[in-house]
Amino acid sequence: MTQTHIDPGTSTWLRVQNDRTALHLLLTHGPLTRAQLGELSGMSKPTAGQMLARLEGAELIAPVGEVSGSRGPTAVSYGVRADRITGVAVSMHAGFLEAVLVDAIGTEHPIAKIPLAGRKRSPEGDIRAAIDAACAAAEVSVDAVAAVAVGVQAAVWRERDRLSLSDTLPGWPATGSRERIETALGIDITLENDVNLATMAERAAGAAQDASSFALLWLGEGLGVGVDLGGVLHRGAAGGAGEIGYLAATRPDTGEPADTTDLLGGPAVLELLGQSRTGDYAEAVQGLGENPAALEALADRVALALDPVLAVLDPALVVLGGPTGVAGGDAFATRVARGITSDAHPELAVRTSLTGPSAVLWGARQLLVDQIRQRLEARILVG
Repeated sequence: MTQTHIDPGTSTWLRVQNDRTALHLLLTHGPLTRAQLGELSGMSKPTAGQMLARLEGAELIAPVGEVSGSRGPTAVSYGVRADRITGVAVSMHAGFLEAVLVDAIGTEHPIAKIPLAGRKRSPEGDIRAAIDAACAAAEVSVDAVAAVAVGVQAAVWRERDRLSLSDTLPGWPATGSRERIETALGIDITLENDVNLATMAERAAGAAQDASSFALLWLGEGLGVGVDLGGVLHRGAAGGAGEIGYLAATRPDTGEPADTTDLLGGPAVLELLGQSRTGDYAEAVQGLGENPAALEALADRVALALDPVLAVLDPALVVLGGPTGVAGGDAFATRVARGITSDAHPELAVRTSLTGPSAVLWGARQLLVDQIRQRLEARILVG
């Protein structure tokens, strides 16, 4: 995405700054009339009208309705065009993917779900299918899609375009997946660890909005920890921060060696619920909150798994997310907090995630909204 250099202080520079201010206000407040834009921007009505005219001429905004005034005729309100630049948020799972269209104004679109079993897998093929499905669900053309953000169950070393611990991504190479997708599809791609995206969502609109620092413990078929320190996501030197599912552990029932996923992953939850470890986790976990014995046993295991996280990071808050964390609810969070007895964390809070079942998509969506808005602003610079 190229931008034209404009010397500060010139009339062109001032015009661009005014137009970018107008676009930002329209994105923040929604549709505005000339008078409303003038009031919010501090500009005169004629200047506000000129800004609207230039933005409309650049096809960035359009009339969306009329507002009746207490005096005088009705006024036209203008809104940002959601169809100019769009993106697609994608969440990759072991057997399926979810995708949803994203636009600059944050319109809620239907989530498309695509089974992956039996498909010939490749990074470009999977993401092409995600784009097509998301656009079909939203009933829009794929032509405006300029960026995709993908949550993957893997450690992502973004600077080297490298994936590790990527068992759920058959057909995706360890190195070069992002470049392959961008080359094949001609759009910008962001690959991010799925728990990191869920952590972004929790900070923006979930249980951690007021936390100085927090760790999101994702409990699902697999495990992961997202780390937010002072509002900054901590990925680690090679993108591997938070991959606790592979830590060595011991099975409490047999004393046999295991790893943390063996104790807290989907099969372990099924076992605690009295079902086969090969059963339907997604369905069974919904009953976790009604099983006090399973909650208690799982909470004890979670408290132990959190020990190294708390010892190293000492966060102000732990959020329990993922299907298991959400299904356990507040009763689960209370039990986990009770199991953390270290005097080093006397005021640690434990909360249940508030971002719902699509937290990964929500985090990817937030990334894309920012990217799309930057692209719209760039069109003012070159327009």
